[in-house]
Amino acid sequence: MDAQHHQIRVLMFPWLAHGHIFPFFELAKKLSQRNFSIYLCSTPINLSFIKEKPIHDQSLSSSIQFVELNLPPLPNLPPQNHTTKSLPPHLMPTLTTALDMAQPSFTKILTTLKPHLLIYDFIQPWAPEIASLHNITAVHFLTMGAFASSYFYHRCKKSLSDLEYPSPNMYLEEYEDQKLTQMLESFSNNILNKDRLALSIDRSETFVLIKTSRDVEEKYINHLSFIFGKEILPTGPLVNEEVIPSYTHDDHSDGNLSDEAILEWLSKKDKSSTVFVSFGSEYYMSKEEIEETAYGLELSEVNFIWVIRFPDHHIERVNDFVSEVLPQGFLERVGERGLVVENWAPQIEILKHSSIGGFVSHCGWSSVMEAMKFGVPIIAMPMHIDQPMNARLVVELGVGLEAKRVKGHTGDGEEGRIAREEVANVIREVIVEKEGEKVRRLMKEMSENMREQREEEIGVLVEKLLLHMSYREFS
Repeated sequence: MDAQHHQIRVLMFPWLAHGHIFPFFELAKKLSQRNFSIYLCSTPINLSFIKEKPIHDQSLSSSIQFVELNLPPLPNLPPQNHTTKSLPPHLMPTLTTALDMAQPSFTKILTTLKPHLLIYDFIQPWAPEIASLHNITAVHFLTMGAFASSYFYHRCKKSLSDLEYPSPNMYLEEYEDQKLTQMLESFSNNILNKDRLALSIDRSETFVLIKTSRDVEEKYINHLSFIFGKEILPTGPLVNEEVIPSYTHDDHSDGNLSDEAILEWLSKKDKSSTVFVSFGSEYYMSKEEIEETAYGLELSEVNFIWVIRFPDHHIERVNDFVSEVLPQGFLERVGERGLVVENWAPQIEILKHSSIGGFVSHCGWSSVMEAMKFGVPIIAMPMHIDQPMNARLVVELGVGLEAKRVKGHTGDGEEGRIAREEVANVIREVIVEKEGEKVRRLMKEMSENMREQREEEIGVLVEKLLLHMSYREFS
């Protein structure tokens, strides 16, 4: 099968979370540049959000087509909730069940499009089975890093229980372990989440794709290959460097600042003097977490831009919520040293800005990759799922420090609490203290290495996939 003479049709099927859909979309753009014809399949609500983001290379627009997957109607899950964005946590199993129930619709899409290749996600282990019935190659794409994926797979497979973790830094605090165990042991449609992940990987044909780079995780990519029994093909960081206009409220009718105003404020700050504070698009901090973070920023005496997010049903009152959740007098005390932005800010443009010297981050994997790409040291404040593992990796690589939470004791109300003094001290160490020089230097070196590599890993990935499909076609 020669890509130069025969265009390869690829159906991409991510989980219904923006943190999964956008890595799939970035991979779709990379593949479409190499003569692949891409069909990206998701629910109408998710696709409407993606369509708002322009594809700046117009030559790619005809190579990437969006395919709607309509989920069956379920109580408490109208079409606008066919996405994890702003979905109440108690409805997550319902959304997963609805996706499972959409298998007939997905089968119809598969048989209509007749793709040569299916690239699928971890929640739907039934997708590769359907593909196999129709003689279609199916490959899993991990949107987590190799460090976190190694830990998760160890936890999911009983057969690996006696195998040592490949790093002493692969650990969870007790409060983190409780959250992860609850998630892995949760049921959706009578299937454990940990079984969904394990089956999705086990059913991947020959390869597993993963959003990472050998420059960052060579050791853990090799370990993954060993425990999966499959070749691991890294995609590279998949960081979109295009300038994208604000998409949440284009008219800024909620009183939020425009992108231009945010960047103008940032341009008045000294080089590397300011931290960007953001905890992802789908995590909403508690009032206590916001208060401790605020006091930490205040005590640090470092400039900051802080994005505070609220669920969609609070948007109407967002300004009231900001004044309610921040400590009394906080905005007046920090003055021009700090800028609080509601719900969204142009993260890529901010991280690329010369005034940014650190990133106070939840350590979602895409945010970690972006920080590394642009050479911004990380102040790690992980919240849940893979984020604690990503934070441990950041520290192991020497490109950031973690603001440790209070350990306390189970049931005393203190365990896992954000501590303002710790937040302030770690920010100061990374941004201004002499002890942070090594972190700043190592992150700069990491960024330079990632930029030098550019498209090499995608090139290798494409060659391997084409060779495998060619062998499969003629064997």
